[in-house]
Amino acid sequence: MRRAARPVLVAALIAALAAPAHAAGCDKPVYLTLDTGHMGVAPLVAEVLNREQVKATFFLANEKTKTDGTSLDDQWAPWWKARAAEGHLFGSHTFDHVYWVADVKTGMKGGGFKVRPSAGPNAGKLLTWTAAEYCAELQRPADRFRAMTGQAMPHLFRAPGGKTSPALLAAAKACGWTHVPWSAAGFLGDELPSDRYPNAQLLQRALDHIRPGDVMLAHLGIWSRQDPWAPAVLEPLIQGLKQRGFCFATLRDHPAYRDAAQR
Repeated sequence: MRRAARPVLVAALIAALAAPAHAAGCDKPVYLTLDTGHMGVAPLVAEVLNREQVKATFFLANEKTKTDGTSLDDQWAPWWKARAAEGHLFGSHTFDHVYWVADVKTGMKGGGFKVRPSAGPNAGKLLTWTAAEYCAELQRPADRFRAMTGQAMPHLFRAPGGKTSPALLAAAKACGWTHVPWSAAGFLGDELPSDRYPNAQLLQRALDHIRPGDVMLAHLGIWSRQDPWAPAVLEPLIQGLKQRGFCFATLRDHPAYRDAAQR
């Protein structure tokens, strides 16, 4: 009996050592989220995440890329499929990266919204949408994600720019979508001009101010930043937070989003 039990105990010990820190009861979780962008740094971001054994939550929109296409086109489909196979989590960022501008008081069921896409055929145009049209826009990245990966996308979304209203959030919730903002300290600054906010400054600010439970935000490439934030800051940030006792988890482990992440 003792001889037979020893291999089982050894196997259990190996499994426990290999498990992610948050699964072992880490009390300082943080949640890295990455929105789409020009995708120029996406391969390097994937390398860092794999090397550091960090799982992230990606929010997908079909944005213009440096490869003369869009972030959800056939060229990038294998990249997304690989990330899905690695166990990352995903959510909608609206297909055409559609900014909420204002609520519209009309007799439309569920209200209406002024919106402005920054991608797609209506980029830059001010449009008026019903709640149903906004819900349909949230679904488009989910449909494309399933086509690329064979997996379902959880009903999590992030509004571009984080711009929402109570009416917009209520409309999205009514069609099954839960919005995910970011923490104040979790704004990692990769959208800021690098001449005024150099990478070293952004890294130190994040290391100084991020606290347990924070949802962090960065992108897979920002057109306006001359000195790319990723991967230059990403790896030292991950390593620095780990050294401070933090562990990384996806939003499927976040108490506020756990249930929605299962849908």
